[in-house]
Amino acid sequence: MEKQKVIIANQLEKALTEAVSECKPDRIFLLVDETTERLCLPLVKDFPCLQQAETIVILPGDQHKSLESVVQVWQALQQKGATRHSLLVNLGGGMVTDLGGFAASTFKRGMHLINIPTTLLSMVDASVGGKTGFNFGGLKNEIGVFRNASSVILDTVFLKTMDAENLLSGYAEMLKHGLICSQPTGEGNTSMLGELLAFDVEQPDLDVLKRMVAESVEVKQRIVLEDPEEHGLRKALNLGHTIGHAFESLALQRKPVLHGYAVAWGLVCELYLSVAKTGFPTALMRQVAGFVFDHYGRMPITCNDYPALLELMTHDKKNVAGRINFTLLGGVGDIRINQTATKEEIEEALDFYREG
Repeated sequence: MEKQKVIIANQLEKALTEAVSECKPDRIFLLVDETTERLCLPLVKDFPCLQQAETIVILPGDQHKSLESVVQVWQALQQKGATRHSLLVNLGGGMVTDLGGFAASTFKRGMHLINIPTTLLSMVDASVGGKTGFNFGGLKNEIGVFRNASSVILDTVFLKTMDAENLLSGYAEMLKHGLICSQPTGEGNTSMLGELLAFDVEQPDLDVLKRMVAESVEVKQRIVLEDPEEHGLRKALNLGHTIGHAFESLALQRKPVLHGYAVAWGLVCELYLSVAKTGFPTALMRQVAGFVFDHYGRMPITCNDYPALLELMTHDKKNVAGRINFTLLGGVGDIRINQTATKEEIEEALDFYREG
């Protein structure tokens, strides 16, 4: 897989016009959900490069990241005359870029694709790395393929349309990147993690955040370029996700939570396991956990939920030979992939999450 072309846009119209021109499409289609149709489409709909675009609108929310929505996109493309030389522009959060990416990569065996992520989560995670897909059988991202977009265009102007919860959701993935990055990349040559923990996420400076987003994306790109299909190092990006996806799947049965909140809670649990099993510093674990609890709260669970959470973890795509597989850390940037934990150790981590 070649390096993903990521454009940190200062002039969104110019960046999109050039990206569209490079694809030389016969027709252009623009995928949005009802939320981004209302909040984000007005920012791009008058661009000359999109004047002939056909808009496809799907329902918002992770509960609609489904086969039914994929079929809806396929049907719209078919009915509106799309060909393999057409272009699908995904304007939205991770649900839109993941689902639209899958639809584009499979329609006519693959059409052109551009992602314009509109949430912080999709900017730093979902739109970069070539993963596409949808939820199936009650499990997150169960069906999907690897497929890079022709271009990913990032512009923090869209963050002005976001509420605080969605901003925090994306920030959790940035925290993860700070934990797995050993290079000093923050302002003043400080660690990325240190800058992230000190940043005022409730009253964010968007100019500073744009730089931090670029640094976070670069962390992911370096890893993806070295291991595009997740055979080794790319598993570092799963930090927080084994338990996080279990939280998220359990929440789908009750009251859905944003992906980044589940990842933040998963980070707390998996850093606790890292302290117990791979020597991660206890004080730093508690600092990260404190940041998470202060900003993300906790999903209300009891000991009675542990069997369901453990069962959900057994379905994780990273598992090997029936063993629940974790990415843990020996320290910031000291990545330990393919780690396992006993039922008792996982339950201890969940105890800390509930009471720590």
